[in-house]
Amino acid sequence: MNLKLLGSSLIIAGTALGAGMLAIPMVLAQFGLVWGTLLMLVIWLGTTYAALLLLEASIKAGGGLGMNTIARKTLGKGGQLVTNSLLYALLVCLLMAYIIGAGDLVQKLLSGIGLDLSLMQSQIVFTLVAGVVVAAGTAVIDKLNRALFAVMVIMLVLTLLSLVPTISIENLMVATSDNKIDLIKTSSVLFTSFGFMVVIPSLVTYNKEATHKQLRNMVVIGSLVPLFSYLLWLYAAMGNLSADQMVDFSNVSELIAALGSGHSMINLILSVFTGLALLTSFLGVAMALFDQNVDTFRQNRAVTYVLTFILPLTGALYAADQFLSALAYAGIILVFLAVFIPMAMTMKLRKEDDSAFEVDASGALYQASGGHLAMGLSFLFGCFLLAAELI
Repeated sequence: MNLKLLGSSLIIAGTALGAGMLAIPMVLAQFGLVWGTLLMLVIWLGTTYAALLLLEASIKAGGGLGMNTIARKTLGKGGQLVTNSLLYALLVCLLMAYIIGAGDLVQKLLSGIGLDLSLMQSQIVFTLVAGVVVAAGTAVIDKLNRALFAVMVIMLVLTLLSLVPTISIENLMVATSDNKIDLIKTSSVLFTSFGFMVVIPSLVTYNKEATHKQLRNMVVIGSLVPLFSYLLWLYAAMGNLSADQMVDFSNVSELIAALGSGHSMINLILSVFTGLALLTSFLGVAMALFDQNVDTFRQNRAVTYVLTFILPLTGALYAADQFLSALAYAGIILVFLAVFIPMAMTMKLRKEDDSAFEVDASGALYQASGGHLAMGLSFLFGCFLLAAELI
């Protein structure tokens, strides 16, 4: 895997490592370590396979295309309309969540150096500045994301070094709730935390010279990084705080303050880490929305900048206390967009003769493994996620 592909894997990982990193301990702590870990593994496996289906559809549709064009080529105008509607709703909800979380952190960080901004001002400044980076293009995002991710890994290591020695085994093993229905209901937040699939069309375009096997490895490696990061973060947070404490938190800063109360410098380390996690996730999701707008509206970058950021910013300003709610709504939309639509695209393309598709430089044509069995399990996975919202 070359540096460009590695950077693309980090964009996938950075897109996932965002608001979900902060929400996971708050929603899973009450169910204990074992059940929280099992559910996260199921969500990761289902999400990664669905992402590989989208990769297959993107490659076979011709590569270098946004979701708008892929949907039109595979599902027709009706499917294109449904896909675009779901994608816009998803990306706007995700960006709202990241702007809300980032605004809260930016406000706290700036107040620490004597610069007092309101929450609204903090959200506006963050969105407009980060939006300039997104408008500069995928290559700029890739290079910046590598640097941010390196610092984020250092912060995560420092956080774990501070928290692991004080982990309480009792906290990890004690569950305050054995209600499995409530556990299943957390699936939407977890699923959204692995919502990296939106960047795949952009990364296929960015890595036009890569083989299909390299693109597959890019997706798998990119998905494994957030999985291990989430699990380590979950264990560290659950081991240092009781479940009763975490279920009462309403925002990121409360969680950071509670973890930092018994550890010197942990407030600063966690603030930097969570800020970088939100920023890398924001960059990935915003890149996907920006490229989708370019593909759909064919406008210049200035107009696309406005189309991309004004609506999510407006929503965040009017829903500043709905951090977890925005993630939950995004999770419902993501079930259709990330599971059922790639499945429909792939099923349609697999009915065509393989000779209609271009092979890569190695002479191979990519197809997600597992055949009909894996496709059926993916369908059941999507039904499970939908049921979690209805029970």
